[in-house]
Amino acid sequence: MSAEIQNSDTRSSLLKDMIKKLHSGEEFEAVKKEFAEAFEGVGADEIADAEKKLIEEGEVSVEEVQRLCDVHSALVHGSVADIHGAKKMDETLGHPAWILKKENEHISHLLETLEADITALSRGDISALKRLSDGLTDLKKLDSHYAKKENLWFPLMENHGITAPPQVMWGVDDEIRGMVKSLRATFDGLMDSGRPDETTRETFVSDFAAAKDKISEMIIKENDILIPMVSEIFTPHEWKTIADGIDEFADSYVESEHTWEPEKESEEVQAKLSEGLITLPSGHFTPEELTLVLNILPVDITFVDKNDRVAYFSQSSERIFPRTLAIIGREVANCHPPASVHIVERIVNDFKSGARDVAEFYLHLGEVYVHIRYFAIRNEKKEYMGTVEVAQNIAPIQAISGDKKLLDW
Repeated sequence: MSAEIQNSDTRSSLLKDMIKKLHSGEEFEAVKKEFAEAFEGVGADEIADAEKKLIEEGEVSVEEVQRLCDVHSALVHGSVADIHGAKKMDETLGHPAWILKKENEHISHLLETLEADITALSRGDISALKRLSDGLTDLKKLDSHYAKKENLWFPLMENHGITAPPQVMWGVDDEIRGMVKSLRATFDGLMDSGRPDETTRETFVSDFAAAKDKISEMIIKENDILIPMVSEIFTPHEWKTIADGIDEFADSYVESEHTWEPEKESEEVQAKLSEGLITLPSGHFTPEELTLVLNILPVDITFVDKNDRVAYFSQSSERIFPRTLAIIGREVANCHPPASVHIVERIVNDFKSGARDVAEFYLHLGEVYVHIRYFAIRNEKKEYMGTVEVAQNIAPIQAISGDKKLLDW
């Protein structure tokens, strides 16, 4: 049958039918047999596309896909990696895919060790308590492991139109986080109780088994579905984006001793990436976007370059001090009344000499309480590059009390 389904639309339609059968409760082994007969190998991107279409068409909810996520991975386990075997990103030392897989090896070993310690404890080995406590603390690092995937990998996947798998995976990640947190709480309760009852001990053991199964399934998804899927579509620039962002997150399990540098993009790709953009180390804007972003901030921003001339000011709707285009290129000393010029000059001179990096003032102007801050701008060599003045009305902020959480919106 596989020879007859070369058309990608036909393959996608068949995959959708099989997933729908699983969701309708059809026997898993029967669907798996049908799958094996229909496909010699299947790309993870095709599974992702099929699930995306089902969700978009309203035939299956994200929650339903999440609930049967383990079934789906079992359905394609063993065939995804085969068809995507050409790009071995996870074998390149220091590569983000290599780091993800190495962390999963550590997690797998940690789960086995925890299971062995639980068994030892059940046999009366009290020393296993300390090992269990340390192991559960280590298991909490899963949060950072998943956070890197969710905040570095998923946005790039979504840029390529792969939206359903990130939604589903993130939901399962949060389930696991909850299980690990609950497991730790149950263990702490056991430790505090002195003589825990048998029911509580059994609950801890069964909860660990459930968490271990769920985490192990996620390892399979990351290693055999996620990595092969994105290896087909991520560019060297995108892999570098992931690699550069890893340090933003708390340590999880792998301290890479290997540096990795991506292959260079072609000149054509680089030109396309930068065309019409203001490119910054952590992202990019069009000139219009950057103007709108700076102007929407509830602060006045003025930049004075290293030659003491005004180079920029924002045009916020909450402007405190008047600014006109006439001041661009003007010496900053000439922008202040004679009575305060010497203060401005002292601040700038202190910035240039390195005597200070910040200066601030605050004063009442009627109902407005103005907080003015000056910041020295320095490059990587600590050379003075200019000064930024930020002025803000903090009266509304001072009036805030209590808590307002995101979910209260």
